[in-house]
Amino acid sequence: MDIRSNRRDADGQSVITANRLLDGITVWHAADGSWREHIAEAALISNTEVEGLLSDLKTQAQSLGLVGVYGVQVTEEPGHGIVPVTARERIRAFGPSVHPEFSPQKEAQHVG
Repeated sequence: MDIRSNRRDADGQSVITANRLLDGITVWHAADGSWREHIAEAALISNTEVEGLLSDLKTQAQSLGLVGVYGVQVTEEPGHGIVPVTARERIRAFGPSVHPEFSPQKEAQHVG
C-alpha cells in the first residue's frame, strides 16, 4: 500500500500525481493515460481502485521520465473542480504557498 494511502477514505476519490524528472513540474495522470500539468485534467479514480493503478504506473515511471508517483484524495467542488483534501496537495496543484489563496489577507495600510 502507498505510504500516503492513510490519507484516503475508502469511499472517496483520488487522482494520481508525480513529478517530471526533466524539470520537476508536478503532473497529473489523465484518463487517456497521458500526464498533464493541470489537476483539472486528471482522471478521477475511486479509492478502492487506486492502489492497482498505482502499482502499474510505478513500474512505468522511470521509462516515462517520472518520479514520486502516488495517489491524492480529492473532492469535486462546484465552481472549483477537482480539489485535493490536504493543504500540501492543494499547494502542489494550485501554486506556491505565497499564493494569496494560502496566505492570510492583509489589509493595506494607508499612509496619510
